[in-house]
Amino acid sequence: MSLFGTDGVRGLANGPLTAELALTLAQATAVVLGQGRIAEARRATGRRLTAVVARDPRVSGQFLSAAVEAGLASSGVDVLDAGTLPTPAAAFLISDVDADFGVMISASHNPAPDNGIKIFARGGVKLPDAVERRIEDAMAGEKLRPTGGDVGRVVRFSDAEDRYVLHLLASLPHRLHGLHVVLDCAHGAASGVSPETFRNAGAKVTVIGNDPDGLNINDGYGSTHLEKLSAEVVRVGADVGIAHDGDADRCLAVDAEGRIIDGDQIMAILAVAMRDRGQLHRDTLVATVMSNLGLHRAMHAQGIHVETTAVGDRYVLERMTEGRYSLGGEQSGHLIMSAFATTGDGLLTGLHLCAEMARQRKSLAELASVMTVFPQVLVNVRGVERSRATDPDVAAAVAEAERELGESGRVLLRPSGTELMVRVMVEAADETTATRIAERLAAVVRG
Repeated sequence: MSLFGTDGVRGLANGPLTAELALTLAQATAVVLGQGRIAEARRATGRRLTAVVARDPRVSGQFLSAAVEAGLASSGVDVLDAGTLPTPAAAFLISDVDADFGVMISASHNPAPDNGIKIFARGGVKLPDAVERRIEDAMAGEKLRPTGGDVGRVVRFSDAEDRYVLHLLASLPHRLHGLHVVLDCAHGAASGVSPETFRNAGAKVTVIGNDPDGLNINDGYGSTHLEKLSAEVVRVGADVGIAHDGDADRCLAVDAEGRIIDGDQIMAILAVAMRDRGQLHRDTLVATVMSNLGLHRAMHAQGIHVETTAVGDRYVLERMTEGRYSLGGEQSGHLIMSAFATTGDGLLTGLHLCAEMARQRKSLAELASVMTVFPQVLVNVRGVERSRATDPDVAAAVAEAERELGESGRVLLRPSGTELMVRVMVEAADETTATRIAERLAAVVRG
């Protein structure tokens, strides 16, 4: 199997993901990303290449980032160590200081024992599959071995957080004065920078999940555990709750009554607001096949076209880049605002959502009413081959279900990219119908 998954290299730290692997991966990255016209031009002027390295607060991030930095410096790359910061901060800083590439050590919403290595190219963009394959091949090849003064230096990126905060604040269309925001930082990378940024934007801030100890990241807090955020918003009488995941590249929200506002609803709110300000390029939003039917209906009613991609923020970004679109994302809360970011940014998303509340003087529930969420039921059918998703009997059952649903629902079968599993998703006007049809289709897939 390929070393790289859908979002970098990920696994159990000190299991498959060892310090030795991190060092070798960094050396191979220096070989592959150290090529090209710009890199050669820099070397011709006597300059070494530069990389930004950051991590989330997992305890294993300390030894993995040290290994990555050692691999880069031993290959003649200067390292700017940004410390603990969100993934989108690392991507922004690569572009902001014109670094040649960067590395983020994080396993996002995974539990603390896991970790990952995400590599960004120049400009802070994720690597294409072909470049990841070249890096993987280079791990077995010759490494760069400069000596003397040609080895890289590792220095502290002392103003990394300040640069990122100023960038976020400069993006806002409206201050957050008058809003009381509860932030759930998932004991992750946003624990320091998110509360500071929201306060600087003018909000009153209450914070939970902001005491990382290296072992509690995503543990009962964050965008995958919204119960505590909902309860805290209601308890303190706040206007809105914002939840990040461990590396803060996603954002989900909670309204004043504790109701969850997912990524589709946030996209709908921002798409309409950006369209009204003339900032939604070609009046188009990019979403994945998993986005709710309600999003498509709402955008159609607003005169906004929806481009659909495969699941994964990298595919959303690819389509956005191709069409120069300005907004895209996933139901899970990965939203990309291309005017300000090259990847999903939970802080940016949360700030702009709150800015719309303040600008329009409306509650989050009022803004979210632009979209009616269709009940969505997902059944994971485990232990079956991927080919079952396109089996003739299954296809016939899907066609029958689609006829039954008509325009009031939708069916999606999607084989897993990493497991023997087919995901059956059904949307309908009511949850009873969605559940009944999903279970019926799942039985056909199993059969």
